[in-house]
This record gives sequence, C-alpha cells and structure tokens, in this order.
Amino acid sequence: MKAVVLHRHGGPEVLETAELPDPRPGCGEVLVRVKAVALNRLDLWVRGGLPNLKLEYPHILGSDIAGVVEALGDGVGGVEVGSKVLLQPAVSCGRCEACLSGRDNLCRKYAILGENTRGGYAERIAVPVSSLLPYPEPLPFEEAACLPLTFMTAWQMVVRKAQVRPGEWVLVQAGGSGVGSAAIQICKLLGATVITTVGAQDKVEKARALGADHVIDYKRQDFVAEVRRLTGRRGVDVVVEHVGPATLAGSLRSLTWGGRLTICGSTSGPKAEIHLTEVFFRQLQILGSTMGSKADLFAVLEHVRAGKLRPVFDSALPLARAREAHERLASRGPFGKLVLVP
Repeated sequence: MKAVVLHRHGGPEVLETAELPDPRPGCGEVLVRVKAVALNRLDLWVRGGLPNLKLEYPHILGSDIAGVVEALGDGVGGVEVGSKVLLQPAVSCGRCEACLSGRDNLCRKYAILGENTRGGYAERIAVPVSSLLPYPEPLPFEEAACLPLTFMTAWQMVVRKAQVRPGEWVLVQAGGSGVGSAAIQICKLLGATVITTVGAQDKVEKARALGADHVIDYKRQDFVAEVRRLTGRRGVDVVVEHVGPATLAGSLRSLTWGGRLTICGSTSGPKAEIHLTEVFFRQLQILGSTMGSKADLFAVLEHVRAGKLRPVFDSALPLARAREAHERLASRGPFGKLVLVP
C-alpha cells in the first residue's frame, strides 16, 4: 500500500511517500480502506518529537479516519465487508476498570492512532473491531473524518469536565481550530452564551456561523478587556483552553469568581506561568482533559445525525501532499479541519 511515513523527527520535510506491505487483520480485527484522514495538531507534535515518545519506524501519522471495511480477521462477526465506517481515534485494553467503566481514555494502555501506534496516512489500516463507529450518513468521507478526535475532546471538556449549563458564559479560545469549532457548537447546544477568539478577520463571520455570539480578533483586540466589556466586568463562567502560555494567563483573568478553565493542549508551548494567588483567592478550577471516552462519540454522532452538530471542514489534499498540509496547519490559516485523501 501507499503511505506517508517518517523515519525521524523534524519538520515537514521528514514526511516521505513509501510503499509498505498491506496490513493483515489479526484475530478480532478488521482491515479498513482509508478514504479520508483528517489532520490534528497532534500530527505536528509527533512529527516534531514529544517527550518520552518512542516510535516504531517507519511511523504513520493520522488519528481521524473514515473508510470502508475491506476484510475481516478471525472471530469477527456482525460487520459486513463494504460497510462505511468511522474509527475511534484510539485503542485501549478493553479489560481494565477504566475501560469497563466507560473511561477508556484513562486506560494505562490507551494508545492514540498516529501517536503511540500507526495511524491513517495510508491506504489501509487494521484496527480492533471495537474501534468501529457507525458512519454518520449522509456526510462525505472528507467531512466525516473531521469528527472523531476534536469532537470527543471538546465534548469531554465542555460536558464532562466544565459541565457547562444553560445561561452560562463561555470563552472558547481559537474558534477556528478543530477543538475550538467543535466546542462552540457544543456550548450552544447546551444553551450557553459563547465568546470566541480568532486570529484573522476572514474567520469572524465563520465563527458566528457556527453559533458564536461574540467574536474577538485577538490580533486587533485585547481579548481579556473585550471579555470584561461583554460580560459587564463579571467575566465568563468557563474557558475552553488549548493554546497554552500565549493565552493561559489572560484566560484565567477572563474568568468570574469560581470559574472553571478546562485545557486539553498547549499549541504555543509546554510551560506557562500563573499566579497561584489568583487561582485560590478567586477559587478558580483548572481541569486537565485528554481525548474523551468512546461512549461520548456515540452521543456526538447522534447529534450529528440530528443536524445539531456538524464537522467543520476546510479543505482536502491528496495524501502525497502531506508536507503541504502540515505547513498549512502550522500557519494557522485553515478554519476547521484539513483532510488528506489517499
């Protein structure tokens, strides 16, 4: 099969097109022909290198996969060859307390496709049959691939961690990103008033079209001052944060007393300074969040089918142009998700 692989960490130049043996589905696995794979910031981080990350080379990136079942391994039933499927973007042991209590993203053997194990920058991938999710008809493959990782991450942040309630004010950082665009929609689904930040004027109306009530161009405006103005100096109840040190201090200042900040990533760097007195004196909560449970994806897909949530698709490129896609994602130019098509 054709695949885009890396043999070392580095910039986009380390991505190479290669011919690899087709994977064979083992017992309890299915072989899926990849029709579309969406990019995530995680792809850039893995390509560049992460602390304690050990890869088996050649490594294949890509967590968000939509495709068609092509073959079944031994012991697999209830799945038809030719079925359109969406893949859970991670695998876990399926046997531990965390997995069996519906918190599989806390499993000690949790492995994200494209990070800890091979992903979808390829024509085919073999995965456990438990990784299959019902396909969100009538979406095309390119749009369906935009759903899993970002929506499960945003759902856990907004619904499980921050527990956003009707009437609350929420600040969503980077509304044009995958997580940001999903979080805007989920917050509106729950009846919140949403403020979001974007980095370009051409993204303002796109963010409003997703449901954002107020949009701040952080390159032209001080987002903390704008949040204070919009909320009558009260501040927001919740901040959805994934930018990191570039925005974290301002995000905390944007919170009302007793507010909650949930964070799933740090695209501007791994270290940030905060004033602890501000946290404990104003009784703020900082809630770490990674991915989400598989069960949450079923809830997301029900809302997608009902037309209440929708993937935010920017554009698609052929798999062979993965380097270009990485450069575009790093530039923060896209609104929503970039997708590669094998």
